[in-house]
Amino acid sequence: MIEMFETESKTVPITKQMVKEAYRKVKANQGSAGVDKESLEEFQADLLNNLYKLWNRLSSGSYFPKTVREVSIPKANGGKRKLGIPTVSDRIAQQVIKSYVEPILEAVFEHNSYGYRPLKSAHQAIEAVAANVKQYAWVVDMDIKSFFDEVDHELLMKALDCHVEEKWVKMYIKRWLEASIQTQDGTLITKEGKGTPQGGVISPLLSNLYLHYVLDKWLVKHYPAVAFVRYADDVIVHCSSEQEAKQLLESIRERLKECKLRLNEEKTKLVYCKDYRRKKKNKYVKKFDFLGFTFKPQSIPVKNVGMIVFNNFAISQKAQTRIVEGWKKLNFHRRSTLTIQDIAAAINPQMRGIIRYYGKFKMWTLRNLIRRFHFRLVKWVLSKYKGFKGSRVKAYEWISAIKASYPTLFYHWTIFDFV
Repeated sequence: MIEMFETESKTVPITKQMVKEAYRKVKANQGSAGVDKESLEEFQADLLNNLYKLWNRLSSGSYFPKTVREVSIPKANGGKRKLGIPTVSDRIAQQVIKSYVEPILEAVFEHNSYGYRPLKSAHQAIEAVAANVKQYAWVVDMDIKSFFDEVDHELLMKALDCHVEEKWVKMYIKRWLEASIQTQDGTLITKEGKGTPQGGVISPLLSNLYLHYVLDKWLVKHYPAVAFVRYADDVIVHCSSEQEAKQLLESIRERLKECKLRLNEEKTKLVYCKDYRRKKKNKYVKKFDFLGFTFKPQSIPVKNVGMIVFNNFAISQKAQTRIVEGWKKLNFHRRSTLTIQDIAAAINPQMRGIIRYYGKFKMWTLRNLIRRFHFRLVKWVLSKYKGFKGSRVKAYEWISAIKASYPTLFYHWTIFDFV
């Protein structure tokens, strides 16, 4: 790291070390350019001067964020998710404030909250849901409609006041909340007292604070008999009976309304977690999705007993469809000029992430997904080697021979013993 600029007395106690550490974290996370089109690499080209200007403005109280660039990414259900991309300077500034205030807020957050928190993970949230399903027969699978667009600024700042005294911290957070947004067609949207764009460095922390008061603390206080797991705005609440679940859902609906939020009624549902102990017949669905996994009843053979129904979980069909659609878009099966090494280089980073996330608990649940990849690889072999005359058998034999000679060529070959 370069030698940092000299400091001087400032009205806001933001030090050069705070800015330097924030820059390191932003650099590690990478990210796209904001509305100024300045990439991280371009920012680094004049790093000393850029960091000095940012520190000077932050520490004097004269820093104002630029407009946030809005982008859309596809969702698993076919819709679009809007993300807000701040400039590099704004991401560093947000990281400065986040690093300062996060330890204060972490001290009050509930242990049932897992999203975007230090030493917490999606896998831990999934394990908690799996444990709760064994104990509770009913689930309220709730979906908050357009949560990040609906966060009320006044209520959020009120929650912040409960834990943060420093006026300069609240001043900068307010400025970020009020920063305008530039849509993809160039339209400028002015905030009207609500919304915190997904994509901002500090947005997950502010969202956790908001939902801490809206749901977490409220559930602990008023419904101590239920269990819940929250990962950002994905919430699963576990209940012991149908009556309790129905009553709780209505209470949650009213609570969200009080806090200027609302349920997505189409996606919110009650679920009966059926297993060998729970054989009640009812109209409710028996499965739900959470963080890319589906929890549902499954018959499993038990030695000396036979088939027993357990509530199991595995990669969801939505997740599998999204992954396969991504492979289709790569279109490698039609690009006969590629080598198998080219395909491995393109696929391995993604496949490593898929296996480490979705294979964390039960690796065998990915076998069907891996077979679907091999199906596309066979199509590439037949496109490239016309001498096989469309024979899938010969294509599979060719892939098997490559695997035998180069067993580490594809990351998943080191884990799965089939082609």
